[in-house]
Amino acid sequence: MEKIEFTINGEFIELLGLLKATGIAQTGGHAKMIVEDEEVYRNGELETRKRAKLVAGDVIEVGDEVRIVLK
Repeated sequence: MEKIEFTINGEFIELLGLLKATGIAQTGGHAKMIVEDEEVYRNGELETRKRAKLVAGDVIEVGDEVRIVLK
């Protein structure tokens, strides 16, 4: 599993924005498909809200491929 540490600029980042910023999704449409296919987990729980506001300390997992730690 690839591990990524991502530093948030500001108070939060939306889930779709994070997927694009880390290069997991090439476009916003691709990011929406990843979330709709129920491949994203936030702190161990399924995250289905595309615009979920992620904060420092959250751990995002995309399938069994990527783990993102937000700082």
